[in-house]
Amino acid sequence: MKSYAPQEIKVVCVRECVGAEIVDTPEQAVKYWHNNIPQAPWFDPMKEAFVVFLLNTRKRIMGHNLVALGSLDTCPVSPLHVFRPAITVSAASLILAHNHPSLDPTASEADIKVTRDLVRAGQLLKIEITDHIIIGGLERFTSLRQNGYFY
Repeated sequence: MKSYAPQEIKVVCVRECVGAEIVDTPEQAVKYWHNNIPQAPWFDPMKEAFVVFLLNTRKRIMGHNLVALGSLDTCPVSPLHVFRPAITVSAASLILAHNHPSLDPTASEADIKVTRDLVRAGQLLKIEITDHIIIGGLERFTSLRQNGYFY
């Protein structure tokens, strides 16, 4: 059995992104998505990509992190992978975002369930989930907060 020695962890910038002013509406989060996510080398419009936007106390995006790259209609997400980057950079809140390759931004039951689970996990960690945005096609999107799925 191999033992692992403790390591010093360092967060590094992978690439500079188009900045954002204060992000306190779904439209601003969608704009940030369109300005940054499709240009990433890992992005494939035919796969779901679940991304977390890390916000400071003034609701400015500090950065974003790819949580999971899925398949045509699913994307595995766990609280560990959602909140790890937030804890690492001391983010005050998060915006969850993912795309639907079908271009229909309607929330599925799985989308609603994972959102509610992550909101509860965030409450325990004192890291607010401010919204979960589902990106469709041609500037179409769904905000789960606006649709009443947040408590």
